Amino acid sequence: MNKENKKWDKFCVGISNMFGVGNFPKCPGTAACVVAVLVFVLVKSMTVFLVITAVAIFLSYLCVDRAEEIYAEKDCKKIVIDDFSGMLITMLFLPRDFTFIISAFFLFRMFDMLKVYPADKIEELHGAKGIVGDDIIAGIYGFVFIQIAIHVSALIS
Repeated sequence: MNKENKKWDKFCVGISNMFGVGNFPKCPGTAACVVAVLVFVLVKSMTVFLVITAVAIFLSYLCVDRAEEIYAEKDCKKIVIDDFSGMLITMLFLPRDFTFIISAFFLFRMFDMLKVYPADKIEELHGAKGIVGDDIIAGIYGFVFIQIAIHVSALIS
C-alpha cells in the first residue's frame, strides 16, 4: 500500500471514528451525540452550525465506506460520524433552551433506535448509504418532532 492510500485510510478512520469517540467502550454512538450537543452549545451562529452539519454529512458519506472496509465489520460500532451527523440535523434551528436541547437529544436517540420507516429500509443498504442514511432519517424525524414541540409550546405560552 502506498503512502497516499495510508493517509486516506487514516483520514477516513479518524473522521468516521470522530478521532476516538467511537472507541468509547459503552454506547459510542450516544457519545458522538453528546459531542454534537456540545458543538451546538459552543457554536453560537446558526449559519456556522448549518455549515458544520453539511460538512459532517458530506464527510460521513465520503469516509464511512472505507472505514467499514478497514474495520472489516458491517456497520461497525466504532463508526460514529453518522450518529453525530444525525444529531446535528435534529438540532438545526433549535432554540438555546436546555429543555429543547435535552428533548432533541432523546428524540434523535429514540428515532435512531426505533428505525422508523424508511430508516429500516435504508439501513439495509450497503456501506455508507445504509450506515449514514438511517441516521439522516432519524435526524430529520427528530428535527420535525422538536420543531412541532417548539411551535406548540409557543402557542400555549
